Amino acid sequence: MSQREYHIVVLGSVGGVGKSCLTAQFVQNVWIESYDPTIEDSYRKLMEVDGRQVVLEILDTAGTEQFTAMRELYMKSGQGFLLVFSITSMSSLHELAELRDQIIRIKDDPRVPLVLVGNKSDLEEDRAVSRARAFAVSQGWGSPYYETSARRRANVDEVFKDLCRQIIRRDVELSRATDSDPREGRRRRDTQDRNRRRRSNRSREHRCVIL
Repeated sequence: MSQREYHIVVLGSVGGVGKSCLTAQFVQNVWIESYDPTIEDSYRKLMEVDGRQVVLEILDTAGTEQFTAMRELYMKSGQGFLLVFSITSMSSLHELAELRDQIIRIKDDPRVPLVLVGNKSDLEEDRAVSRARAFAVSQGWGSPYYETSARRRANVDEVFKDLCRQIIRRDVELSRATDSDPREGRRRRDTQDRNRRRRSNRSREHRCVIL
């Protein structure tokens, strides 16, 4: 059986919420101590989800304002999204609502696979966002919520696996819709072709691949 490839985008409204640390722990099993603002890093990781082998292409995006114009391209090509905030910053949670709205608008899909991630759970003494508050936001979105610690590697694998399961389920749902509506099938194939071209062009420009 051929391995399926799924494209995940890691987003945060601001820098310093730990997106890159979270991604590095998942892909490389390392903790990055110093903060270096990300422009864009792309990784590939083979993993098993519910007995099937899948390849995840993970795009770790910029969290700084000067690179926000690139986000629309990320959103068009992504199949699933991790929206990351820091539990030590209420504003980092509030600002994710705009990102989610933008994803739904660009994908034209209110059920796009998404996980809300409250990172830095090891900094409990500095907590500014209660679990109840973050859970209420996730419930309103219809998305799961996890608290993670990139430093301690807590729930790191779980957030990626949950998102991958969502992508697989959505892929099955869209395939069934395609079978029942040929026009939807053509539209979906055209979208996939455009996304493949975008990813290919981006990969030639900047890529860090780790298997």
